[in-house]
Amino acid sequence: MTTTTGPAGSRPARGDRGGVAVFVAICTMALLAIAGLVLDGGGKLRATERADALAVEAARAGGQALDPAGAITGTVIRVDPAAAQAAATEYLRQAGVHGTVTLSPDRSQLTVVVDTTYATRFLPVIGIASMDVTGHGTATLLHGVDQPE
Repeated sequence: MTTTTGPAGSRPARGDRGGVAVFVAICTMALLAIAGLVLDGGGKLRATERADALAVEAARAGGQALDPAGAITGTVIRVDPAAAQAAATEYLRQAGVHGTVTLSPDRSQLTVVVDTTYATRFLPVIGIASMDVTGHGTATLLHGVDQPE
């Protein structure tokens, strides 16, 4: 019977049996966690881009609601505050998101903030089921033939 011994007649090393399996399991879990962070992080970025796009489009829709009395006479062209807020709010409702619509004091700028959430796909494993997402959009009313007045 032949036994293999280590240097200088030491006993065979049997304490490492299964050590590679534990190392592979730990590395696999770490790689899955990193992949989850990357994928859910990218998902949140896409959700933020969508929220920004919806806010900008809602602001644009509201910015087209001109005050008819001033526009017809040509004396002043400005947004009708009630119609602008209603148009932007309706756009958000049709898009299925919630947000706030505000008009500047001089009634020339409409700001929309969209608040929504991104439902994570991998992070629920560590207790993060969703992430808050906010989008911003502003429309400035400009008028003029060659350049804004």
